[in-house]
Amino acid sequence: MANKYEMITVRVTAIDEVTPLIKRFTLAATNGENLPAFTGGSHVIVQMQDGAKRHSNAYSLMSSPRDLSRYQIGVRREEASKGGSAFMHDKVTVGMELTISTPNNLFALSEAGSKHVLIAGGIGITPFVSQMAELAERGADYELHYSFRSFEHGAFAGELAAGAHGERCRFYVNSEGGKLNVDELIDRTAKDGHVYVCGPRPLIDAVIEACRRRGLAEDQIHWEQFAAAPQEGGAFTVVLAKSGRELQVEEGGSILKAIESDKSVSVECLCREGVCGTCETKILDGEAEHFDQYLSDDEKAAQKTMMICVSRAKGSRIVLDL
Repeated sequence: MANKYEMITVRVTAIDEVTPLIKRFTLAATNGENLPAFTGGSHVIVQMQDGAKRHSNAYSLMSSPRDLSRYQIGVRREEASKGGSAFMHDKVTVGMELTISTPNNLFALSEAGSKHVLIAGGIGITPFVSQMAELAERGADYELHYSFRSFEHGAFAGELAAGAHGERCRFYVNSEGGKLNVDELIDRTAKDGHVYVCGPRPLIDAVIEACRRRGLAEDQIHWEQFAAAPQEGGAFTVVLAKSGRELQVEEGGSILKAIESDKSVSVECLCREGVCGTCETKILDGEAEHFDQYLSDDEKAAQKTMMICVSRAKGSRIVLDL
């Protein structure tokens, strides 16, 4: 059932403006001790209190898993921000304290495979920075392909090119005529290789489709996207079995919002993006249309639980253990 995070207090020790749209935040424990261990591809959830509003966003850890004196995250100012990225850019200052979750990893590196092919789009570069540090320490064979619209979207490209991983990095700047040919790249991938992609949904879909055409097994294809899938589908009824409530979820709406509007049940949800697992709820009757990234494909097919922040009913009615 729901993942139980431990929340810790950290202090912002540095803020770097990497591009006009992207900032890097360095965080350290307020007690001066090391932060919890993590592996490449891990994320933390940052809680932000903005007056009466609270925002919770998931951000990949960019720092080396071997350096626990600090965490680093990269934050892009989103054009249609729900408040979190704007808060980080406009209101967070050096010395400020933030509450974050302990790390969780839904995008872990495989121990298998002859080669690891990393494909990033835009701010999707962030999990790969820590992953490359881990792969280099393993002595593994890996390469990074990093595509972005223009230099203001290509955070950390210069650092990567000049750093320890520079010879393994390939950059595709769309505004300069650079274009990543996903099909050609995947066609060159070894049959026992592993492919990882993070970035905009069209890039993720293109990579997944190319990998499947290539004949790669599902456990060789790894992807991550923190932005919640758009809420789609018609209205439906959700029955809360324990509390005896029957609520209507509007077209394009979420179960979580319907429950919060009704105020009859308290549900914990840190991320509201389908990645943290805290709102996982048991299904008693009906089936869910799953839009989260937390449950595995087998767990989704089993229809035992669902993430009520993003997932919806397949039919006109679903009964939950709430």
